[in-house]
Amino acid sequence: MISGSRSVSPVASLLRVTRNRPQPVAGERCEMCAESIDPGHSHVVNLESRALMCSCRACYLLFSDQDAHLRYRAVPERYLSFDGPTVDERTWDTLQIPVGLAFLFRNSVQGRTIAFYPGPAGATESELPLDAWDTIVEANPELAVLLPDVEALLVRRGDGSGGSCHLVPIDACYELVGRLRTLWRGFDGGREAHDAMDAFFAQVAERSRPATLDDRS
Repeated sequence: MISGSRSVSPVASLLRVTRNRPQPVAGERCEMCAESIDPGHSHVVNLESRALMCSCRACYLLFSDQDAHLRYRAVPERYLSFDGPTVDERTWDTLQIPVGLAFLFRNSVQGRTIAFYPGPAGATESELPLDAWDTIVEANPELAVLLPDVEALLVRRGDGSGGSCHLVPIDACYELVGRLRTLWRGFDGGREAHDAMDAFFAQVAERSRPATLDDRS
């Protein structure tokens, strides 16, 4: 050993490294810049994978231009209700969706409208033709206000009367499907799932304003 030097034990070195290691930060982080975010944070959508990403406000605003040709797009926060059009039993049958709840959105990458509906395995994508929905939108042009990829038309089947239809942020739909997945029982979901749907639609109705043709501009 060189004279005047001091040996450092392996244990002391390990303790020093441990003390200097950055400590984990509690709470959620922005998936784009790793900044801390609060529970009510916004989301952006990866257009290619359709994955939702948690984001801070600064990153969210970078992708808020809905006309920009970017890989990511910010999810808006608007909720709209449609008083005029109803989705009755006959109309619902033309959509060929096996349960009484679905959300539909325009996939800009695939260039088509896609329907999802809840079930015990989460969100199930409808593989059936959706030409019937295009026909409904042609008859009710106010339904075409949704922005592709980031907003959805959330439709609930009526029991002999008109159903309900709202425009909601796409992340709200995945939140509902995730909630129903833990409650779903049998083919139609069961009482707990239907109670959760009732509570969710009550919240959506409270947050919604009536849609108009001006929303398309």
